[in-house]
Formats: sequence, C-alpha cells, structure tokens
Amino acid sequence: MEIDRGKNLLGINGLGRIGKLTLWHQLLTRHFDGVVINIGREVGTSIEDVIQVMETDSTYGHISRFLYGLGGRSKQFTVVDEAAGILHYDDFIIKILRNKRNPAEIEWRENGVRLVIDCTGKFNDPTHPAGREGGSLRGHLEAGAEKVLLSAPFKIKDKTKPMPDDSKMMVYGINHLDFNSSRHRVLSSASCTTTGLAHMLFPLLQNLETSRIVTASMSTVHAATNSQHVLDAVPKAAAGDLRKNRSVLNNIILSTTGAAKALEKIMPEIEEIGFMADSVRIPTNTVSLIILNVTFNSGITDKGEPVINKSFLNTVYSKAAAGPQKELLVFSQKQNVSADLIGFPAAVVIEGHETHTRTGFINLPESVMKSVGVNVDKDLNLPVTHAKIFGWYDNEYGSYVNTMGKLIRYVDKNMQ
Repeated sequence: MEIDRGKNLLGINGLGRIGKLTLWHQLLTRHFDGVVINIGREVGTSIEDVIQVMETDSTYGHISRFLYGLGGRSKQFTVVDEAAGILHYDDFIIKILRNKRNPAEIEWRENGVRLVIDCTGKFNDPTHPAGREGGSLRGHLEAGAEKVLLSAPFKIKDKTKPMPDDSKMMVYGINHLDFNSSRHRVLSSASCTTTGLAHMLFPLLQNLETSRIVTASMSTVHAATNSQHVLDAVPKAAAGDLRKNRSVLNNIILSTTGAAKALEKIMPEIEEIGFMADSVRIPTNTVSLIILNVTFNSGITDKGEPVINKSFLNTVYSKAAAGPQKELLVFSQKQNVSADLIGFPAAVVIEGHETHTRTGFINLPESVMKSVGVNVDKDLNLPVTHAKIFGWYDNEYGSYVNTMGKLIRYVDKNMQ
C-alpha cells in the first residue's frame, strides 16, 4: 500500500526522546497530514512493538492521556499495512521505515517528503557532504528532501570551515523570520537550553535600560538526558571529563553546555557581552532551570534610587509575555517547582517571585579618567545593577519540542 502523494507529510529521522515527542506534537497540532518516521532498523518482534514505543512514555504518560486527558476520548494506533509499516492514529497517517540508517539512502523522495527533522543526534555538522561515509545531514537532501532541520545545535568539527551559506541556526520567536527559502536548506533549531535562554535575554535587549549589559552568565540546573550513564562506566580513550561517566541516578554532576556559543549564532549582539555558561546535571527526568546573572550599566532616578530593580525587571518580562513573546515567554508570580512545568507549552517561564537585584557603584578616580583622555575634575561613581533571574523550561516536550514545532510549521508554510 502506498501513501497518497498529494498529502503533506513530515519526515522524522529517529524515534528517540525528541523524535517521539515530535510525533506527539504533530498529532496534537495536525499541521501535517501525517509523518514518515525512519527508524532504520527493526524494533522488537513486530510493528506492535513500535506502536508500544510510540504510545507510552515514562515522563509524560500514555499518549491518549497526554493528547486528550483522563476524561477525554481515547484513541489507538491501528495497523493499516504491516508490511509497508503504515499506521493510523485518529485518521493521522504514520509510515515507519526500518531499512536504511544513512540519510542519503532513506526513501524520502519515494514517500513525497519535502521537510525532514533529524532527531538522531548523530548528524550535526552542516559542512559534511551528502556522500560522506557514515552519513550526514545533507544526505537527506540527496534522498529527496528539500529542507532538513536538525533538532540540536550545529557542531562544525573542522574549526577552519565557516558556516555554509545555505545553513542557519534558528529559535522560533527570536530569529525565525531570517528564514529564506531560496537560500536556506540545512537548518538547526539549536538546543533546549539555548531556546529558553534566548527568550530570557530577548526582552532585556529590547528595553533601553536593560540593553546596557556589562556582563552576563548563566547556569542551567538540567534534568538527565540519554547521553548520561545509568551506572558508573569506564570513560572512552582520551575522555577529558570523567564526570560524564558517573551514575545519573545518584549524583549532582557539574558539566558544560554549548548554549552560550549557540546563542551567539541566534543573537549576534551577545558576542559583545562576553557570555559564560555552565550546566549542573541532576537526577530528574525533565524540566530544567536557567539561573541568569546579568550586570547592567544602570541609571539612577532623581531620588537617587536605581532604575533597574525587581519590579522593573518583572514589568519588562510581564509586558513581553503579553506582547511580542506571547505564548513563548510566560511570566509567573507563583512559587513553582519543576514538576509543575512538565509538559508546559512555553519556551521559558520566568519565576518572577525570585527575581533579585542589587545596585552598587564602581569608583573611577579622576586620575584614571584623565589617563585615558577623559577630562574630568572629580572622581566618578558609575552605578551598576546585578540581577539574578530564574527561568523554567521543560527541556523535552513543553519548551523545546513545542517551540521547534512552531519553527517547523513556519518553515513548511514558507517553503518555495
């Protein structure tokens, strides 16, 4: 049995955490008529085992409860053609491909797929050619797709190579309008942390007072991922970080994050600030927390009080949540814990209750100012305000997959 070539089908390469949840998101939003999912190998003993993988989840529960709630209708996957791997879920078409793992060999062209989301995490270098041994992102284009979107940040291994002209990293609501269908063929939706962080910084850079950032840093208290080990393991040869091989179940683990570097590709003005970022892995299954530290060149009111304070920052965020970043940034005055945000559909939720600021003064002596050519007749006191801002994000479905889903729809609508 073949699928009607007139249908608008999304290709998904990989059925891991992001691949499966992207399927769930498409079942919820119904922008596409169906999906073609490439697993590249057999799963279990029959197509029924693939169905069980797709319909159950230890974090979000059963798919029918996730989509329709406990009191809603319950739907099931039905097998239309087992040999062809064709299923239906509430009239939504799903085709499972189980033969090819190299993107250049996947049957996208034969199945009428124009847009592919690569969720394998294995192909992240946009400079690799389509025919590279072992596969590459560009292989999807060779196989018939017109655009490919990576559900992770680009990582160019050869640092002497620039970003290709046809490649672009995007976060919906920040720079997605930069998409040019005639130019861009290989896209990246950055990372979950970059998505949340970009939406935390965006309203600050749009406001005159808070745009004068002296320096900034962030730590993400991050839920566990499949890149970690359940139990302690022996590191690979030449491994520089031994902590990555320690048990995710039993430890708080200091780690790194590429969010700052990726953020520079999304928001180029960040390069001028000198941003630092790190990660602390904790043994929870999803929902992470960004702790953003920002130092502003702050103004002083006529009464000698700092312009930037807790109330000022919370107002900036509440206005952004009601305006340009509506449904992407949510401002909350509740006292949340991580479980409250599981599945919550926003790029980031600002914990306004915990916003903190402190203003101090940097003394610039008259002699120092004159030594650099500034003619003054007294010492100067430069006011600076340090702020600590907290932002929750469901690093799997709620923040990342949901925001990426908006980007997927935008790209599909604007493809030539």
